[in-house]
Amino acid sequence: MRHQAPSPTPRGNAIPSTNLTFSSAEAHRNWLEGQSALPRGFRVGRTRLEFMPVEVAKPAKMNLTLIVLDEPTPSFAALFTRNAFPGAPVLIGRQRLKEPTLGAVVVNNKVSNVCAPGGVEASERLCSAVAGKLGLSASQVLPCSTGVIGWRLPVDAMVDAVPQAVSALEAGSVMPAAEGIMTTDLYPKARRAVVGNGSIVGIAKGAGMIEPNLATMLVFLMTDVDVPREALRTTLHAVTQRTFGCISVDSDTSTSDTVALLSSRKVPCPSLPEFEAALERVCADLAEDIVRNGEGVHHVMRVRVHGAPSEEVARGIGKSVVNSPLFQCAVNGNDPNVGRLVAAIGKYVGANHPEVDLSHCTLRMGGRVILEHGAFRLDNEAEKALVAHMKGAELYASVAPPDGLTFRPPVTFPPHERAVEIEVDLGTGPAASTVLGADRSHEYISENADYRS
Repeated sequence: MRHQAPSPTPRGNAIPSTNLTFSSAEAHRNWLEGQSALPRGFRVGRTRLEFMPVEVAKPAKMNLTLIVLDEPTPSFAALFTRNAFPGAPVLIGRQRLKEPTLGAVVVNNKVSNVCAPGGVEASERLCSAVAGKLGLSASQVLPCSTGVIGWRLPVDAMVDAVPQAVSALEAGSVMPAAEGIMTTDLYPKARRAVVGNGSIVGIAKGAGMIEPNLATMLVFLMTDVDVPREALRTTLHAVTQRTFGCISVDSDTSTSDTVALLSSRKVPCPSLPEFEAALERVCADLAEDIVRNGEGVHHVMRVRVHGAPSEEVARGIGKSVVNSPLFQCAVNGNDPNVGRLVAAIGKYVGANHPEVDLSHCTLRMGGRVILEHGAFRLDNEAEKALVAHMKGAELYASVAPPDGLTFRPPVTFPPHERAVEIEVDLGTGPAASTVLGADRSHEYISENADYRS
């Protein structure tokens, strides 16, 4: 494994702060353990329970995970999905932002508690059970759920499991929580940054149904750096827009997306800009980790758009490229079908910003110019170089399944952090944005065709 040191300043969402390679799942796990030390003032714990869904007569298992502060804090922030069918925990979470303090987060996987009968009451009952064991009020507990949409929480079994989760609380490593919140993720995700005498540690889950608006998937950020409540919220909003707001796996916005940031206020903040830079590094790395661990992802695409008249235009073009099903499939097959790239750019501009003149546009893939002044710059040598670039960014190749139907990823760790690098220079303005996306594979189809069965 090799590691490139993090940049000490905000990256503007352009340059990755790590360049890691892993030879095995064990090597990746060892690196994760090095990221896992909790900031002062936090404990995490989890337990596992079995239940029978009301909707499907098939036994299921669920993790119940706790993130607990030693003392309730007024310094907490959260952002939630813009999906108009939000889950019950999101509805509750929006109300929790008005509370004076927060002391714990309770997270379950397997069931997302969206539009389920009695969903809000079920989540509040779980919060009350957790609060009772921790000496808190229910309003000091933030609930989060992820998993199948439409199922009801097995709230009786969950309440019965709360004592086991509380007894498992430990202050050492964040890894029990990082693993507990997983669903279809192949591996846990954790990132860490040092800020003065303190630190920021973040964990995330998310593999499919990912194109966030403001927030994304489930992300929990913990710090012992003392940042006042309003500054913490302003900083999280700004950083999230530049990081989690600039990724997509499949263009679908989840009903349960949540990003939460909690400070235990144990260490003085050296400066707000320094804290924001560290938070952005953690969030940007987690955002890329989420895409790289997306369902069936063979390639990460990094689309940097600059020379744009506005950041909105730049981000919109990037999202149009990474969300194009035709281009996603071409990338999956290591086929540099750049006509699909041009079509995705033109589609967005024509439909949303027809005033943008594309005659000055220059396109590059893997650093090589492929279009300039409205004309392609392609030949046999360029084609071979582009294929080599795409193959170099491939995380794994598909393996034919024994049943001929169900494709599964042959790896459970990220072999590297390379990406298919695409640059779009519009040549018309000062704005820029970098969007991360993924290809579309056999494994993605298998995962989502069989998700509930």
